[in-house]
Amino acid sequence: MVLEPLFNPDHSNLQYVVTRPLYSEDAFTDAHEKIHRHHKTVLTKNGVCVNCSCDLKRTKNAALSLLPFIGWMRIYQLKEWLLSDIVSGVSTGLVAVLQGLAYSLLASLPPWYGLFTAFFPVIVYFFLGTSRHISVGKYCACVCWGANAPAIPKRPSQLAMGLLQVGFIVMYLSDTLVSGFTTAAAVHILVSQLKFVLGLVVPGLSGPLSIVYKIFVQIEKTNMCDLVTSILIMVVVFIVKEINDRYKAKLPVPIPIEVIMTVIACGVSYAFNFRVNYKVDVVGRIPVGYESPIAPNIQIFGQTAAEAFPMAIVGFAVAFSVAKVYSVKHDYIIDGNQVSPKTRTLGGGVGRQGGTEKCVYCCLTCISSTALSRSAVQESTGGKTQIAGLLSALIVMVVTLAIGFLLEPLPKSVLGAVVIVNLKGMLMQIREVPYLWRRDRPDCVVWLVTCLASILLGLDLGLAVGLGIELLTVVFRAQFPRCSVLANITGTDIYKDRKDYMSIYEPEGVKIFRIPSPIFFANIDFFRGKLVEAVGFNPLRVLRKRNKALRTIRKLLKKGKLQMTSKGLLLTSSGPIEESEDESNMEDLDQPTDFKELPVQVNWNSELPANIQVPRVDVHSLILDFSAVSFLDISALKGLKAALKELIRVEVEVYIVACDAYIKKKLHSCKFFDDEVKSSMFFLTLHDAMLHVLEKHPVNSENTKVCKKV
Repeated sequence: MVLEPLFNPDHSNLQYVVTRPLYSEDAFTDAHEKIHRHHKTVLTKNGVCVNCSCDLKRTKNAALSLLPFIGWMRIYQLKEWLLSDIVSGVSTGLVAVLQGLAYSLLASLPPWYGLFTAFFPVIVYFFLGTSRHISVGKYCACVCWGANAPAIPKRPSQLAMGLLQVGFIVMYLSDTLVSGFTTAAAVHILVSQLKFVLGLVVPGLSGPLSIVYKIFVQIEKTNMCDLVTSILIMVVVFIVKEINDRYKAKLPVPIPIEVIMTVIACGVSYAFNFRVNYKVDVVGRIPVGYESPIAPNIQIFGQTAAEAFPMAIVGFAVAFSVAKVYSVKHDYIIDGNQVSPKTRTLGGGVGRQGGTEKCVYCCLTCISSTALSRSAVQESTGGKTQIAGLLSALIVMVVTLAIGFLLEPLPKSVLGAVVIVNLKGMLMQIREVPYLWRRDRPDCVVWLVTCLASILLGLDLGLAVGLGIELLTVVFRAQFPRCSVLANITGTDIYKDRKDYMSIYEPEGVKIFRIPSPIFFANIDFFRGKLVEAVGFNPLRVLRKRNKALRTIRKLLKKGKLQMTSKGLLLTSSGPIEESEDESNMEDLDQPTDFKELPVQVNWNSELPANIQVPRVDVHSLILDFSAVSFLDISALKGLKAALKELIRVEVEVYIVACDAYIKKKLHSCKFFDDEVKSSMFFLTLHDAMLHVLEKHPVNSENTKVCKKV
């Protein structure tokens, strides 16, 4: 090959000329010796031989995988990050205290149990988690789900799921699905806070949005003091957070408005005795210290497995979804097997088994996961790493051991207001819908269905519905791909959809067909239909018509009604000619046309004797672009071979280009090639195939516009 760079006179565009032989796949293989690689077996690649080997590098990687905090601690920027982590940790810690207390009440448990869950899992996740921004604790949707559940030991099963490294399922959660799902999760949290904002006593939940109905029917009982307090808190926190966001480049650290408003609210509530004078629901008494550990009841493991699994799935989906949002925003990598603080991950499972068994009991009753609103607080207040999470756990510990009494006069409506304001980022993801509708409507459908299903049916069923819709869109896109007919861009070796460009060249009798997807059992019929549409005729119908015509011609010759002349076959009878209706050998109609026992070979595109009508075929060469075909299954192989044989039998030359080496190897192993379908039909590029066609079927040189310098 010779590569010669050429320049335009104005030196504006670099051009090139490549000189090399015209290559088919067989010719290229003969000219270039291929390296025969020894493929690894399952045993040597992923099996015992690899997993049981040990060296310094594998030991280091294993340590970093098990303890991810080592990796980000090594790059920790003390001057730039520490102050932000401190502010974020204090803010998140106070919200964790309030949220833990409130969600325990939401689950009909003593409020101090929430403090246990806000401490032990956070400590363990600091060492074992890979997300730098999510905050571990009670997730209200899971709390509502498990509010009436017994104290069930789900954590061992979830720890086992983590050890089995089943976090691979995150690859099926697209960004669109994650966005719709987390938006629905934020709606669930917002709805759960309405009872605190309005100061209502709402009974236990029994459905996804039953709380809305229960709040609506007693809306007249709204505590105006709670409502005014909540609105005031939300307005102030919202304004200050907007200021933090707008002037973040000028502020050394974000203003910890949640902390400030919590302190002010506690002081005002204590000074004016909100609980007595205005009937405001406050946090109330908080016991000091931790309770003694209690072992879980092993006997009920089997009774709770069915309930534990969907909770584990939803908890993991929430954790990964939130972690993925923040990892993309802040440009770092997360591990699906160690991102979740709750479910089947090492970070979560060990967290629930570590610490105290009383913590296990508490977490088993108040189902915990990534705390969506607290994660939003930790990220929006400037948190950089899990140092903020560690500090938030220390705040919770201080409250639990020493100063919990100071929070006794705090109105629960303050918590609801702070949580709602911090959901803004997640809720505003709804702005993606118009963009998705304009750019990719199937993705928009995935977003809307996932969000609405998660809101109306609950997060477990909503996630399943969203995942089902997402997989359906993939199936439909693969099953009904946008096939196209390509043409040569005049004067180049480039081929594009002929509908998109003006300056194109299509040699007469040549079609280039592209299918932009794998070919498998679900789309092979669609592929064959589009192929028939592209060439402009049904090859099987043409073949049958030709074979019927041959039967008729043979009968006429046998009866002497046709004679051979210098101009070809001539009809000598003036009577009507009936087309052969012999149905005894219908299978023969699908076989290649056989001209034996005939004095001449029939030109099917010319006028036939005895008014015999056969569909005209104007295509002599078909080039199939397989550059996007990554695999073929057995059904596709059979369908493709049948389609190629039908075309070849009506005298259309078929060429396949840009075929993946894996596919070519599979074709050989599956006995794809025979006397009709030959390996010589494969070419390296579209241009090689086109030049080969032009050599076999030359056109007027004055009209040839395809570039022959390759």
